[in-house]
Amino acid sequence: MLKSSLNLQLGQTLTMTPQLQQAIRLLQLSTLELQLEVQQALESNPMLELAEDANTSDGTPETETGPETEASAPDQPGDGESWDTTDYGSSTGQRSESDDRDPFENQAGAGGGLHEHLLWQLHLSPLNDADRRIGAALIDSINADGYLETDLDSLQDTLGGETEVGIDEIEAVLHWIQQCDPVGVGARNLRECLSIQLRSLPPATPERDAALRVVADGMDHLARHDFKGLQRALGLSEAELARSLELIRTLNPRPGSQISNQPPEYVTPDVYVRRDGTGWRVDLNPEIAPRIRINSLYAGMVRRVSDARDSAFMRNQLQEARWFLKSLHSRNETLLRVARAIVERQTGFLEQGEVAMQPLILRDIAEALGMHESTISRVTTQKYMHTPRGVFEFKYFFSSHVGTRDGGECSATAIRAMIRQLISEEPPDRPMSDSRLAQVLSDRGINVARRTVAKYREAMNLPPSSERRQLV
Repeated sequence: MLKSSLNLQLGQTLTMTPQLQQAIRLLQLSTLELQLEVQQALESNPMLELAEDANTSDGTPETETGPETEASAPDQPGDGESWDTTDYGSSTGQRSESDDRDPFENQAGAGGGLHEHLLWQLHLSPLNDADRRIGAALIDSINADGYLETDLDSLQDTLGGETEVGIDEIEAVLHWIQQCDPVGVGARNLRECLSIQLRSLPPATPERDAALRVVADGMDHLARHDFKGLQRALGLSEAELARSLELIRTLNPRPGSQISNQPPEYVTPDVYVRRDGTGWRVDLNPEIAPRIRINSLYAGMVRRVSDARDSAFMRNQLQEARWFLKSLHSRNETLLRVARAIVERQTGFLEQGEVAMQPLILRDIAEALGMHESTISRVTTQKYMHTPRGVFEFKYFFSSHVGTRDGGECSATAIRAMIRQLISEEPPDRPMSDSRLAQVLSDRGINVARRTVAKYREAMNLPPSSERRQLV
């Protein structure tokens, strides 16, 4: 028989308020996404307005979203006298003086990639309509690396119509395309691609003729690294062959890859890191701080509105505006705290480079700041830090660790930098194998297996020792 009863049960539940949900959502937005979010808030909430005209007497913009941000805003890079002038060597994004390539030559415009680039040159050419028709068909058969994927006989059948097209006409147009930018595009194989690029060099280029002979008759020896056999086959001295190979290494085996079909992605740093007299200083980028505030005119009208519906609407909008500004301020404050905690632990990287990168995980920062790991993960995603060594995503400073012989730890980033340094300093004719690299690291107190070295080397796109061996 069923019996009814009445019980009293106590419990606790954790519910995320709309304000907390908004703060979390703003925290994980990138700079561009945040600017879009702020723009949408300005359009939907009349209580918010831009604070562009709110300047103080000294010309400093006054905002309600981050007064501390404005107060600690750094000078623009290059303007500040406290920027460190230390030569940091191969910093990210820096180009060597010997590299005379156009820094923008591997970027396509907003129009498209390699095909559009070649068609643009074809339309500007003095070729007649028939040749342009052949050229368009040839360009359609060129892959992303710049090689022609279709043989000329098949292309002739494709172009067959009322007017017959001869092979000599197709070859003439192909020869014209191969001289277009980038030089070497439209080649049918690697030998032809390298030969085209070598012939485009001035005749007085040292070892140009010898390099052409190597490309024409010595590719098989070159693929096997049979330098002695190559010398005997071509009758070149060791010095001549070395200079010829050095010239060939300057060529691009995939000329089409210089023209990307992907639009360039620009990154705006969220924080600036610089060194002053007291140490490393971290400041928010003032350019990304939203300059919005409460509209004082509309806020003052809340109490004067007599209609109950209008009064409720304006009160709700005013409350949402205050929550939004508070969430923005909390985002900036959290971002700055995390950035400072990272810089505090990675000063070795800022001063010495990747070889001094310390092992760091999200939990270390979370415990230091009293936050949850998920919060640190949100802050470090798509947030960028401008340092004297380049612009890096926050997550770049986090890496796994490997135990050392003395009981310490070494980060994976530092190990990769050591491997890259060892390979750059090895004798060209006697490159170190992965086992030898592991042994050298072990001598330095870092215990890594050979397969770990191979994995790190492959991640850096460094070839194995058999492919690195060069003629001195």
